[in-house]
Amino acid sequence: MRRIKAKHIIEILIHVAFWIGVYYTLDSLTSSTIKVRVNHNGRIMEKSAVDTIFPYSRITLAFLAMLFYGNIFWIFKKVLHYKSLLAGIAMAAGWFVLIFMANYMLVGAKLNHNQPIGPLPPGFDPGKSSPDHLIQSPAAFFAIGNWVHMQLTMLLIFLTTVGLSIAYFFLKEWARNELVRNQLEAYQLSTEIKFLKSQINPHFLFNTLNNLFSMAQEKGNDELADGISKLSGMMRYMIYDSNAANVPLNKEIAYLEDCITLNKLRYADDEVKVLFDYPPQTGSITIAPMLFIPFVENAFKHGVSIGQISGIDIAIIVSDQKLIFTCINTKYSTIKKMEDEKSGIGLENVKRRLDLLYPGKHNLQIDEDQGRYIIKLEIDLE
Repeated sequence: MRRIKAKHIIEILIHVAFWIGVYYTLDSLTSSTIKVRVNHNGRIMEKSAVDTIFPYSRITLAFLAMLFYGNIFWIFKKVLHYKSLLAGIAMAAGWFVLIFMANYMLVGAKLNHNQPIGPLPPGFDPGKSSPDHLIQSPAAFFAIGNWVHMQLTMLLIFLTTVGLSIAYFFLKEWARNELVRNQLEAYQLSTEIKFLKSQINPHFLFNTLNNLFSMAQEKGNDELADGISKLSGMMRYMIYDSNAANVPLNKEIAYLEDCITLNKLRYADDEVKVLFDYPPQTGSITIAPMLFIPFVENAFKHGVSIGQISGIDIAIIVSDQKLIFTCINTKYSTIKKMEDEKSGIGLENVKRRLDLLYPGKHNLQIDEDQGRYIIKLEIDLE
């Protein structure tokens, strides 16, 4: 925690130092020296004065900061999610033009309405001393006409700010993606190590299940044989198919169906009613494996009570490149929330996996209402 806070403080200090540097650079780039004629006791003398936009460089600095942070926190994120690259570029260009013109008009308006706030030098004639109307500020004079001529320099300054914001944004995105990738690899490695510590040799397991399946058929126990067959399929899916980053959605649905069937074997037919609604055709849609099973297992573990009538409603909906998974089960007073679990896959682990697999592309809601425990998970498939 201290390391994270120190990192944020250092980043803030770097930003502050950067904008202080921009401020003084802005002053130096928009300043020039002009000649002022002064009548000193009948003698015409020329004196040098600094032509600057101070104090209006502070306004320009504010617009530069607005352009920079607007790009990295809003515009570029929108551009990355746009389906059309041209539309994203047009949005970024529109934001740039808006900020640039707002700065031009606001500073120009202030210069046009500003009045000298100090006495002019003796004998100083603004009309003769300079082709433009001159305004006196506490530190210097500024020629209004120069503000128009200065726009090429201002344009280069604003374009440089855009370039810096692009570099900053993509460097941050690269660092964030690398961190997420490393965290995901570490998480998967940890999961694989835990699995290897507890797994039975897969070939021995499948051979044993096949033998039990044959024995059940020979005994004429079709229900037991069907259960062993489904268990074999689930184990094969868990050991082999789930190693892939994504699996077809129809395979995940088939796995959930087998899980529901096996869990129902523990209860009488009238003790638990399960409704599982899903699209008949899923096309080429893929999803991260083993994503919904924790919620289904939790529904059976904590939402079904022996001797009571319980209900579990599970649904998968795919619409407009969005997948919506819901799981609603009866809630008894003895139900423990997933976050209270000390074993198995708890809520925090599920949230962590979703954050790693679908960063910024999912929404998990968990509610309790009128004796029901409600899970709703939305995933952006784009």
